[in-house]
Amino acid sequence: MLYSPYNIVGLIISVLDILAIINVINSRSATDRKILWTLLILFLPLLGLILYYLMGKNKQDAILH
Repeated sequence: MLYSPYNIVGLIISVLDILAIINVINSRSATDRKILWTLLILFLPLLGLILYYLMGKNKQDAILH
């Protein structure tokens, strides 16, 4: 079962994690904050992604305004 719902959800989470990490790296935040958010997203993919978009992403750091 190549296209099971779990595989599709996992792929979507992986793509969103990659986009979040790119957003973290391109932000104007301090380097230690970038490292912390990147590690959090890598080690806790779904929870880290949710926390980043709720708490870590500032409007001034956004790539697209």
